[in-house]
Amino acid sequence: MSAPASALLATTANPIIDKTQHRVSQNPRLQGLDLLRALAISLVFMYHYMVFVSHEPTFGWLSRIGWVGVDLFFVLSGYLIGNQLFKGIAQQQTLSFRRFYWRRALRTWPVFWLVLALYFLLPQLLGGNPPPPLWRFLTFTQNYQLMPGTAFSHAWSLCIEEQFYLVLPIVVWFCLKVGRSTKVHHAFGLMLVLIAAACVYRYQMWLLYGSESAGQTRYFNAFIYYSSFARMDELLPGLALALFKNAYPGRWQRLANHQQRLQCIAFAAVAIMLYILLNYSYIKGQGYGFFTTVFGYSLLAMAFALLLASALQPHSLLARFRVPGAATLALWSYSLYLVHKPIGFIITTQAKTTGWSATTVLILNIVLSLVVSGVLYKLIEAPAMKLRDRIAPSIFRTESTIATSDVSPTK
Repeated sequence: MSAPASALLATTANPIIDKTQHRVSQNPRLQGLDLLRALAISLVFMYHYMVFVSHEPTFGWLSRIGWVGVDLFFVLSGYLIGNQLFKGIAQQQTLSFRRFYWRRALRTWPVFWLVLALYFLLPQLLGGNPPPPLWRFLTFTQNYQLMPGTAFSHAWSLCIEEQFYLVLPIVVWFCLKVGRSTKVHHAFGLMLVLIAAACVYRYQMWLLYGSESAGQTRYFNAFIYYSSFARMDELLPGLALALFKNAYPGRWQRLANHQQRLQCIAFAAVAIMLYILLNYSYIKGQGYGFFTTVFGYSLLAMAFALLLASALQPHSLLARFRVPGAATLALWSYSLYLVHKPIGFIITTQAKTTGWSATTVLILNIVLSLVVSGVLYKLIEAPAMKLRDRIAPSIFRTESTIATSDVSPTK
């Protein structure tokens, strides 16, 4: 690898590298990560159930704050994709744009396309309202100035993640290619600048759409909540955690000696942010809170990154605490995210004519959402991931590919 890569991720260890395969690590699943994934999708389900099905906080305060499950997903996604990138760079492997994008496409697109097709074929059944134009979904720009009430609106978060996956490897490659003196602290500095820029953007939008007195709060979701400019920075704390882990392996290992302290700090940070967001995100008679709008999203993501750092420590509470079904729920979480809302709409529509009780509606929502997501995982997601591993077993080029290909980074 070129000097810039070595400069960016100078490590104190000399890791053993599989020089023949350069495959993405096939380590056993991490209990802590699975638990956080399961928590994220559970929070999203509880929030959407309140908003679109029961119209009351069925799960108490967890229903009201459940929207933060998306923020947790952002942090997890930033870490997971960053860990793949930075681990390979630290081992002096050569990034392949083609392999990177193939792997991302085969992981997220197949089941997304299936659900998208159903929304366009059966709009009245799945959502009641027509979805935005198809091209906005295919280009993952559906979240741009998205107004609430359209079908498949919950795909907005997927759009932000896909945009992030598109840009991230290009930025990393550019830094390695151009910045010959690039250091790790420069990368952290860039992330802080981007987070600050997102706060400035949210402040400007809050001035326009945050106050009830201005009468423009109906545009808050379009220009803040769903906006890439306002929310993409939440992937950066997870990315920063991945960079720290791979750039400073010695310091990362020493964190294990302080895992109890880290765990307490993480739980306290998350608890404080949840309390603030639960009570001050929206103030009746005033509008959306200044602090929660401008700084809340970024600070929540940082708190979740601390929680993730704790979960990655082998002896932490999150790593040791086993919840039955959490690993399975984590596996199915992507499909579950895509299908739980249309299933809720179908059941709610049927309940109006059949007279089902609230308990029956809740049980049907949970059971059918789990069954459908499990089927989609087994029939769509798992085969697509197997195909992905055959076509592009790693996001990095193998030695044989490097020897026979052009030096272009897109090869």
